[in-house]
Amino acid sequence: MLKECPIRQLQNENDLNYYVIIPAHNEEAFLSSTLESVVQQSLQPMKVIVVNDNSTDQTEGIIDEFVTNHSIFKKLNTRSSIEHLPGSKVVNAFNKGLELIDNKYDFIVKLDADLILPNDYFEKIAAVLKNNPNVGLTGGFVYEENKYGRWELNHPMDKNHVRGAFKAYSKACFKAIG
Repeated sequence: MLKECPIRQLQNENDLNYYVIIPAHNEEAFLSSTLESVVQQSLQPMKVIVVNDNSTDQTEGIIDEFVTNHSIFKKLNTRSSIEHLPGSKVVNAFNKGLELIDNKYDFIVKLDADLILPNDYFEKIAAVLKNNPNVGLTGGFVYEENKYGRWELNHPMDKNHVRGAFKAYSKACFKAIG
C-alpha cells in the first residue's frame, strides 16, 4: 500500500534540516573519503551519526578523527554478530544510530560508508523533497570507476528505484513506515 508522505512546506531547500546515519563495519579503505564528502556538502547536516559496528580494522580511528575535527560528527560503537547477515546488520546499526537523534529534522539519510558524494548532493536531495511534497523517499545512483578510469553506472536499474546505499526519507514518510 502506498502512502503519501509530504514534508512541511518551506521557503527554500536551505531551510531543510537533516541527519545522516552511517553504519560502518571494517570500512577503513573508503570511510575517510565518505566523511570528507559529507564535510564538503553545500547544505550541511545538523548531525552525522557514524555507527562503528564491530570493526576490527582502523574504522574507529577514522571516525574519531572526524569527531575531533568536525562538530557535526558523533560516534556510536556497537557490537553485532560476527556472522554475515546481509541487510540486517546494517538495519540494526542504523536503528542504534536513530537512538542518538531527536525529532528536529525534515529528512533523514541512511548512507553507506563507502560512497563519495558530489558537493551539492544533499542540496539536491532537499530540493527534490521541497519541490515534490508527495515524495517520501529519494536518493541517487551509484557510479563506479572502471579499470580504464571511466565512471560507469553500477547496476543500471529503473529510475524509480532508490538504492539502499543512500536513502533519504522525509520525516513524515519515515514516521509513517516506522
